Amino acid sequence: MPFSPPPRTPSGPRRRALFVSAAGAALSAGCSAGSDGSGGTTGGSPSVAARARARAARDSQGLAERYDAVLAVYPALADRLVPLRAAVAGHTEAFGGRAPEVAAQGAPAKPSEASPSLPASASPSPAVPGTERDALAELAAAERAVADRRAKALLDVPGELARLLASVAAAGAAHAYLLTEGTN
Repeated sequence: MPFSPPPRTPSGPRRRALFVSAAGAALSAGCSAGSDGSGGTTGGSPSVAARARARAARDSQGLAERYDAVLAVYPALADRLVPLRAAVAGHTEAFGGRAPEVAAQGAPAKPSEASPSLPASASPSPAVPGTERDALAELAAAERAVADRRAKALLDVPGELARLLASVAAAGAAHAYLLTEGTN
């Protein structure tokens, strides 16, 4: 009896591909730069590293705000989104930023409580699509875009920050996968 292929191959990245790309990014980041204290490299200048760290913190804070906006409109997604949002908040703090706080039920805190150092008008709430599926797809696209930016920034920063960026980029790719899993 001849082997017949499955009728439809699911689209999107596979878990194995995500893990392999994450491992490859971590290995290339860990092996490409010399020691963190090498002051003679042009790519590792403190200003480049400081800018990359600040950009990564802002990107993570923006992602946390997107999660908050989706959770405010679709509280039924809390079981799925709150753990991912908590990880994004941890990424913000790892880069030296301050993540918006979350209220007890997983709904975002009031804007004035979330970021006392910024005026409420400084970060307008992102628009949320009309359906849960579209909202998840938008979050996944945002996670992918930020992960791609971080992967590109790896070449310009010193070792320790490169390893952190690689790790968080891999987490972002995994978040994108988890957000799209089961929605196709």
